Amino acid sequence: MTVTRIGEAVKRKEDHRFITGKGQYTDDINRPGQTYAHFLRSPHAHALVRGIDATAARALPGVIAVFTGADLAADNIGALPCGWMIHSKDGSPMKAPGHPCLAQGKVRYVGDPVAVIIAETLTDAKDAAAAIEVDYEVLPAVVTAAEAQAPGAALVFDEVPRNTAFEWEIGNKEATLRAFAAAAHVTTLDIVNNRLVPNAMEPRAALAEWDSGNDAFTLWTTSQNPHVARLVLSAFVGIAPEHRLRVIAPDVGGGFGSKIFVYPEETVALWASKRVGRPVKWTCERMEAFQADAHGRDHVTHAELACDERGRILGLRVKTLANVGGYLSLFASSVPTYLYATLLSGQYDIPAIYAEVDAVYTTTTPVDAYRGAGRPEATFVVERLVEVAARQMNIDPATFRKRNFITRFPHQTPVILTYDVGGYRASLDKAMEMADVKGFGKRRREAAHRGKLRGLGYSAYIEACGIAPSAAVGSLGAGVGLWESAEVRVNPTGTVEVLTGSHSHGQGHETTFAQLVSARLGIPIEQVAVIHGDTDKVQFGMGTYGSRSGAVGMSALAKALDKVEAKAKKIAAHLMEAAEADIEFRDGRFTVVGTDRGVAFGEVALAAYVAHKFPTSEIEPGLKEGAFYDPTNFTFPAGCHICEIEIDEDTGHATVVNWTAVDDIGTVINPMIAEGQIHGGIAQGIGQALLENTRYDSAGQLITGSFTDYTMPRADDLPAFTVGLTTTPCPSNPLGLKGCGEAGAIAAPAAVINAVTDALGSEDVAMPATSEVIWRALQRARTADAAE
Repeated sequence: MTVTRIGEAVKRKEDHRFITGKGQYTDDINRPGQTYAHFLRSPHAHALVRGIDATAARALPGVIAVFTGADLAADNIGALPCGWMIHSKDGSPMKAPGHPCLAQGKVRYVGDPVAVIIAETLTDAKDAAAAIEVDYEVLPAVVTAAEAQAPGAALVFDEVPRNTAFEWEIGNKEATLRAFAAAAHVTTLDIVNNRLVPNAMEPRAALAEWDSGNDAFTLWTTSQNPHVARLVLSAFVGIAPEHRLRVIAPDVGGGFGSKIFVYPEETVALWASKRVGRPVKWTCERMEAFQADAHGRDHVTHAELACDERGRILGLRVKTLANVGGYLSLFASSVPTYLYATLLSGQYDIPAIYAEVDAVYTTTTPVDAYRGAGRPEATFVVERLVEVAARQMNIDPATFRKRNFITRFPHQTPVILTYDVGGYRASLDKAMEMADVKGFGKRRREAAHRGKLRGLGYSAYIEACGIAPSAAVGSLGAGVGLWESAEVRVNPTGTVEVLTGSHSHGQGHETTFAQLVSARLGIPIEQVAVIHGDTDKVQFGMGTYGSRSGAVGMSALAKALDKVEAKAKKIAAHLMEAAEADIEFRDGRFTVVGTDRGVAFGEVALAAYVAHKFPTSEIEPGLKEGAFYDPTNFTFPAGCHICEIEIDEDTGHATVVNWTAVDDIGTVINPMIAEGQIHGGIAQGIGQALLENTRYDSAGQLITGSFTDYTMPRADDLPAFTVGLTTTPCPSNPLGLKGCGEAGAIAAPAAVINAVTDALGSEDVAMPATSEVIWRALQRARTADAAE
């Protein structure tokens, strides 16, 4: 058995059950009398639902019930809400009609659920779906934000003019105008941040059971935040009071943001379980997930950067159209606003920034948070502008960045955030050394001899993680606080159970949380169990997203451990008949300072429960403590990624040949797990930059609706990653943690496109830079050269 230390590369405890097939996911769970749900989805992007005839379907063998939106309305089941209020420039609240769990009168994207069939088998349910007749009156589709805002465009909601949920702004418009008026050089870019489909390894699933004896519900679901799901389902949707609704998120096979939200399917399954009096199970199919899971990104931005004659940045202005799809999902309004525009300063000391964001409804799948959620979009805007400005002014891109880096902290940006600490130049310098930037010219010439174009691109990113404090996010419109909870239960034998409101869906919490406990209490990591994902076991928690588990969740755990240690010292003092002030705790042992007297942690734990040797009038028996932690500030991970790419001139195929990532993620609990998180983020970012793209036709049909059409990165698309760290511990939490789960996805797209455009000598490339996109850019360049 092993006592661990902070900073050790401890192997993941949870992996044994995963690699031996012993994990328990929602679809692995079955209940007696279980039925199966299948959703009939709209084949149209935009249509009125004039009538639904399910007579034939209900008569088919195995069919238990067919429900529509009218049935939900009759039971007063509410619509799904958006949980973050945004106000427009004129002070008016955003226009956010609710999202009905089954369509009521209208469908607003292909895949919008119209009815649900509950049957004895899934095959029975699918057969019944084919027998339902829906009378649709098809309406014009609006697929892009620009199209949706155009005069005369079809309205997704009759009560939302120009299909615009809000027109928001941040920064100082007048100061930015003055900065541009004084500029010696202005760089202008039109940028598309392509829409992505998350599609985690495990599809979404739900199993709902109603207990008639207690009039209580249990929902097993693939959720990143089961407590928030319970809160929404009880307080807003009206399924049941919180104390009669248990939500369990067992093993979850990836989320990346797409499993934060409350979706129609689990809501309907819960409600239907009571209506039919039997458990209801639904598991999403892969092609269904392309339509039904919240998508990510989809920004169109016009951006400008003002510089003086030496390349010092004077100002930045941005106008972004954010496509939010057919409904405002749970956190959708926060992504293109406070998670995006507040990071437009990047790592740079920019005196004036002004950003405008229009959130626009379209007849497409709703868009919400996806790995990075706003920060990748902001980084792409800033790092493309900085790179292009440097090239236009004939300044080395690294030199340009260093000239504009923030060097004094804390630093107040013009867009709300106050950066606490950072060492941006150190990260860039280390990345350049590790990437051998000095030798790039030689490698480029060697590639040219082989008929290849070679380019190098930087991305100096910053992100805001552990979003808090609650008072701050509340003032910005958040509907919940963003603290976290933890409870430490020490058993009489000295083993420990940790209950955390964070949730793991691949991050390795069962290892890192146990590693912290092992280090603090001096007990073997094998004696620590981590419990999460069950609202009946953990009192409340805010879940896992936005790289908050370490900075917020583990900080709550650290506070609870402080309380455990404090009480244990009182007990140890009585056991050794010493003053509490003389008790020292180190390496799992309590000692009396200046003596050889000591007791082990396990002995104190047993004494706490036996309670023979201390006055219970002064000390309560037992050793169990809890804590809530609300940070005083965001954390600000940052770093520099350098991509080196080779392009085949004949085919346009781009190959990432070298990747260097240097990240400042604060204190590192487990470097092996942190490196794995960084690797995964880079892979997703490269996927967005070179391969992934969600496309609709003019009728709103999803034409990239499977992995046949939607290209995700594979092993041979990726190089070996060279990863390094610089460290400036975060001052706003007790462990100095910042977060690392989203870093790669935030940094990578800009690094790739900067490398591609460097290789081509042209900025005329949009994401994804597929072989076709690059080949066409090469042809345009050749045509232009020939014309000259």
